Amino acid sequence: MLRRAVEDISSGSDSDYTNSWISWFLSSKGNEYFCEVDEDYILDRFNLTGLATEVTNYSLALDVITDNLDEDIQEDFRTALDAQARHLYGMIHARWIITARGLAKMVEKYKRADFGRCPRVLCQSQPLLPIGLTDVPYEKSVKLYCGRCEDIYCPKSSRHGAVDGAYFGSSFPHLLFLVYPTLLPPKSGPVDLAPRGAGDESGKSRSRRAREEQEIPSEAMMEGISTASVAMKAERYRPRIFGFQVHEIAKLQRWQEAVRDR
Repeated sequence: MLRRAVEDISSGSDSDYTNSWISWFLSSKGNEYFCEVDEDYILDRFNLTGLATEVTNYSLALDVITDNLDEDIQEDFRTALDAQARHLYGMIHARWIITARGLAKMVEKYKRADFGRCPRVLCQSQPLLPIGLTDVPYEKSVKLYCGRCEDIYCPKSSRHGAVDGAYFGSSFPHLLFLVYPTLLPPKSGPVDLAPRGAGDESGKSRSRRAREEQEIPSEAMMEGISTASVAMKAERYRPRIFGFQVHEIAKLQRWQEAVRDR
């Protein structure tokens, strides 16, 4: 399928060929979390420092992304190059979204709730942000971070759940809230972002979530499992920026843990 898509792109007109690979990548199912990286950022080799050792056939993969690949390359090798190009684009994307322009693009997606909403009832459908639990590729898949409850969740879609978390990095959501402090959600009260859409749809989603919340405790009681004991054993997520724990959130977590352990 990927080979056929690349062939379709190669047969396009000159006007469509400039950003054809990136456009195809962003329009593919499962890539909705990604934003478009500016071409001038990709062409600046300083921004790609260190990635040559991370990607096999780095130069050719970069040619795929920038649509400069030689058409004489064999089809089988070209299919393999496409997979390497997707990995390279993901690693570039992780660097891009913590720049000023990259953050601005992700803010627009955040305001539209493109990444989904927090499943916790008390968070009142707070929009989520993608996050990686590690910056090393091929280790952890992408998760979703809620700025209100400061917890992480798995994507609902299996397509999104298969995306590498390193393509977003472990610092992105916290840097976004530092650069845009007005977007940092309060710990209580309604969510003040873009409208969710039709009222009947929001009502249906709320009733569906309510039914799900009622079903989960009953199943846990039937199996004799205490959700509180499970929560106590779970490792708590600690927000970090470039490996350093965020100060204000660190203070809040120390207070929360002290109260919980009383």
